[in-house]
Amino acid sequence: MRRMFRSFGILNYRLWFVGALVSNIGTWMQRTAQDWIVLTELTDNDAAALGITLALQLGPQLVLLPWSGLIADRFDRRRVLMVTQTAMGMLGLALGVIVLAGVAQLWHLYAFALALGIASAIDAPARQAFVSELVTERYLPNAVALNSLSFHGARLVGPAVAGILIALVGTGWVFIINAATFAAVLVALMLMRRSELVPTTRTRRGERGQLRAGFRYVRSRPDIVVVLAMVSLVGTFGMNFAIYISTMTTIEFGLGSSEYGLLSSVMAIGSVAGALMAARRERPRLRVMVSAAAAFGLVCLIAAFMPNYWTFAASLAVLGACTLTFMTCANAYVQTTTESVMRGRVMALYMAVFMGGTPIGSPIVGWVTNHLGPRWGLGVAAVAGFAAAGVALVWLVRSRGLRITYRTSGRRRVGFAFEADGRADEQVGEDAVEAATTEIAVGEVTGQRR
Repeated sequence: MRRMFRSFGILNYRLWFVGALVSNIGTWMQRTAQDWIVLTELTDNDAAALGITLALQLGPQLVLLPWSGLIADRFDRRRVLMVTQTAMGMLGLALGVIVLAGVAQLWHLYAFALALGIASAIDAPARQAFVSELVTERYLPNAVALNSLSFHGARLVGPAVAGILIALVGTGWVFIINAATFAAVLVALMLMRRSELVPTTRTRRGERGQLRAGFRYVRSRPDIVVVLAMVSLVGTFGMNFAIYISTMTTIEFGLGSSEYGLLSSVMAIGSVAGALMAARRERPRLRVMVSAAAAFGLVCLIAAFMPNYWTFAASLAVLGACTLTFMTCANAYVQTTTESVMRGRVMALYMAVFMGGTPIGSPIVGWVTNHLGPRWGLGVAAVAGFAAAGVALVWLVRSRGLRITYRTSGRRRVGFAFEADGRADEQVGEDAVEAATTEIAVGEVTGQRR
């Protein structure tokens, strides 16, 4: 247990965790209310309108990519976060007032989503890279996993609370409450001991080629390129959960807001379990990402065939664990293997391919859902998971000598064998020159690297 929560021994990280947890609960409440008001109050269960809202909110990740990462590498990340968190709180307050006044229209939600997306695009790389200033490199994988625990723990509580509040007092008050929760992060940032923050190298002002340097660095790291490709596929076409869950609730099962919020919370239970397992790992491994991506595709396929509300809910719990395992490993791998001076720009690129693909994926998934049904939308997610695992396997076969072998020692075993090329500076989830044997839960699987 102590190993799982070892980053809590650091005061600054404890403050960050608590503040982020409160704010994340409010964020999930707002997301639930936003999806619900678009789907049921401003449209007649229009999944495409919901997809457009998500696209506007996440699209700025792509447009602002070159600058958002540079901001995180050049300026004090703590101060950047104070500005962005304040801006997002004010936006939530403004939207709540509009909704309570009874004048909200669909274009208001679109405009709010775009403005929130701009603030989030600047906030995301600074927030991701700021974790490396709270803990040392030794604790960074654990801190990243606990951040995921905070995010998805809030996801367990937020949607359920939002569903109840929507039924009792309406969506407007949910937006107001979310605005208030941003104060928790601001207080945590102000209470931190700045002398205990881990020093980090910052990009100098006036230095030429700073924007291009991040792209050149990623291009020189084929392992990171593969991880980004996997994240892009799953993030663009797979992780449109707001569309899947809301339309399955309303269209397939004919239920309301409380049941919708409960489904999101059930999925978060699996996410929390995945985060706890990730927190125990000493370091991220690429083979775990491949297995989790394949499992994501399989569980999405199973969920598409679930006959009723409760069996669908059970599949979402497993899907949450698979999703969290994949994303936590990918995030921690990129952060721990990237040079500190480049971390903000690389994490901006990571967030761009993860969230910025939604402007492409969510309208497509929304269109498929509108014309073919919610179950076909889940089928798109399944294909994305299988494709992500396939991309990594092809690269491992071509660049790292991955081969699948059958060995017999009393019973049949399927083995993954990695051939290292002798370059210790290129990693496949762990040092390429380190010998290791790992059991993976696919029958009985062994991995060797020599």
